Amino acid sequence: MSETAEHASSSRTAPSSQGQGAARRAASDGWRVAGTSGLLFGTTGKARQVFFYGLAAMALIVGAVNVVNVTTLYHEQPFYGAAAPIVWESSSWASFLLFGLVPWLAYRFAPPDAEPRWRLFMHVPAAVLFSALHVAGFVGLRKFIYWLVGSTYGYRLAQFPYELRKDVFGYVLTVGAFWIAARLLAQGPQQISPEPRVFDIRDGARLTRVRLADVLAIGSAGNYVEFMLRDGRKLLMRSPLSALEAELRKDGFVRTHRSWVVNAGAVTGLKPEGSGDYTVELGSVAVPLSRRYPEALVQLRGA
Repeated sequence: MSETAEHASSSRTAPSSQGQGAARRAASDGWRVAGTSGLLFGTTGKARQVFFYGLAAMALIVGAVNVVNVTTLYHEQPFYGAAAPIVWESSSWASFLLFGLVPWLAYRFAPPDAEPRWRLFMHVPAAVLFSALHVAGFVGLRKFIYWLVGSTYGYRLAQFPYELRKDVFGYVLTVGAFWIAARLLAQGPQQISPEPRVFDIRDGARLTRVRLADVLAIGSAGNYVEFMLRDGRKLLMRSPLSALEAELRKDGFVRTHRSWVVNAGAVTGLKPEGSGDYTVELGSVAVPLSRRYPEALVQLRGA
């Protein structure tokens, strides 16, 4: 990419300590909610692996592109020297990885195979947000580095559409990297453990650890999901249903409806309701099976 450095004066205003304190509290509350809900990295550790493997793959890809860009700029515009292209590309690389959490959160809410499909539209504002943060990040880094050497860096907003086009492509690749990493990890060799699989149901600061075999079904409840347990308990957790579906698929949980995921091993009966719909019986719990999920019917019949 080609950037321009220009001398310009800038004014700075010192934020008040009250405003800084409020910002810190807001950020802390946001991270606490995301962390305790399992939204960022799930509750079994598998999602954390997907995040780091996907981001590592993008670090290599973007890094390789940046090296090519530095070499190209140095040969085509030698008057910049080597230092300026290195600063430009390394700052872009660092900012890209720093804000990789944006496509990750969007992926957690709406993976490429999410149902219903309209959820995928959330990637449009997420991609724009990612680009804006990426640009703000590398501009800030460049201004700081230029300041350290006694110079100034200028960035024109007219350059943003150019960066946006590149960042949208990078955003799509990043979401794809997470999706591929999840599929590869799911297909990997499964370790057989003598201990029953457990799951942490988190609601704010409260944690309830249950055996997955005791979870009959999980239903969507607004911004929460509700776990229906074998002993009759119903526990809430703040999380999108699609994220739990992806996380628990390998443990035998099946999406039967836009609002329901069931434990295939706990199914006690299937009752036809006409027009291709069914009722899934799990002991005393009954859950709908929509005709829009024919693969779920096949899987439950074979369970």
